[in-house]
Amino acid sequence: MHFASDNTSPVPPQILDALIAANHGYAMPYGADAIMAEVRTAIRETFEAPDAEVYLVATGTAANALSLSLLCPPWATVFCHRNAHIEEDECAAPEFYTGGAKLTLVEGADARLTPEALREAIGFAARGGVHNVQRGAVSITNATEHGTVYSAAEVSALSAVAADYDLPVHMDGARFANALVATGATPAEMTWKAGIDVLSFGGTKNGCMGVEAVVLFDPAHAWEFELRRKRGGHLFSKHRYLSAQMAAYLKDGLWLKLAARANDAAARLSQGLAALDRAELLHPTEANAVFAAFPREAHRRAQAAGAQYYLWPMDQSLEGPGDVPLSARMVCSWCTTDEEVDALLAIVRGD
Repeated sequence: MHFASDNTSPVPPQILDALIAANHGYAMPYGADAIMAEVRTAIRETFEAPDAEVYLVATGTAANALSLSLLCPPWATVFCHRNAHIEEDECAAPEFYTGGAKLTLVEGADARLTPEALREAIGFAARGGVHNVQRGAVSITNATEHGTVYSAAEVSALSAVAADYDLPVHMDGARFANALVATGATPAEMTWKAGIDVLSFGGTKNGCMGVEAVVLFDPAHAWEFELRRKRGGHLFSKHRYLSAQMAAYLKDGLWLKLAARANDAAARLSQGLAALDRAELLHPTEANAVFAAFPREAHRRAQAAGAQYYLWPMDQSLEGPGDVPLSARMVCSWCTTDEEVDALLAIVRGD
């Protein structure tokens, strides 16, 4: 019963096989390998963006921080949700890679920005001229940190607000595939057609061993990104092992199939919890994460049985009255089985 995160999962055989195949013989380093050319073509075709530039890094933090460093100077701010991953889980990497830019945190239910809240935050910034932090960029997390998603129309509405202030827009797509499957949008509809300038296109949380793509829909940023990636220590020497993962991930729609399986498992878990008298869903389950509260005694049973998930927030204790509800985050991966889901539900029910 593994629900701690989707990054605890194993690697699908298709990706491992691709790594083994890439391991034969020699290949040019630093992204000059032949597989990277295939990846670049595949992403351009997938996103209907023939002029897009594509770069690979090994971590989502690198993808996000390097992307934002292109869009936001040190004296400016990135507008993002209070619960955005770049705020909660990246140890100030965006601030570091931008050279000191600020994050301006915007409220919104279920970790989603609204155009109204975003407009208010942007309008409040830079009101004192040189004395204030300046307006820099907007970052949208899709799927969000609370397991919800933005539709393509919602992304367009947020991008329109940014455009009113001539601000570029970044999308943190660590779970982009999950959001895409949930909404039925095409990759183009969810990104550049909706006003996204730079996408962090996730692979690791959806089954890859460790690879993320940065997709620049404006190729004018390409050379600067290459310099920043190298200067930041994220240009892989044996790059073919990143390329091989991404090539296999994209082949025959594997990335969407993996995300669909994770989303389906989360839906099964969410529906099962919602049917219980003493459980409550805390956010809509729209991708592959479930947030729910249920009695402490059920958490104790689950953890004693070996179920892995996080109490959310993490500072809650299993010690205390058993009938007190504790909140938790449970994340499904590409290989979460119905049997795992049903086993956890049985424990929570007390069967």
